Amino acid sequence: MSSVLKFLTLLTASNIFMTFAWYGHLKALKTSPLWVAIFISWGIAFFEYCLQVPANRIGHQVLSLPQLKILQEVITLTVFVPFSLFYMRVPVTWNYFWAGLCLIGAVFFIFREA
Repeated sequence: MSSVLKFLTLLTASNIFMTFAWYGHLKALKTSPLWVAIFISWGIAFFEYCLQVPANRIGHQVLSLPQLKILQEVITLTVFVPFSLFYMRVPVTWNYFWAGLCLIGAVFFIFREA
């Protein structure tokens, strides 16, 4: 498996954990005390970091830091949109489309030869 594919796989899995750590409590723990939501989110975030740190170390062997960051943002929205739609039941708006276009532009410019 190539380094870029390893990076993308680990970072995608990391973002799934991150999305649930950051936003999952808004649905699953909305009636729980804040300290419970914090504790559970920290527990989920531990697994996120166990994937994110090696992902960035692997990715940095073949990609620049700005490239890593832009890909992180693309993956974050790629994970967040289905989470938002299917788990949180937030309706789709045109803003998802426009944000996606902006990210495509960001990817183009960060990978473009200067």
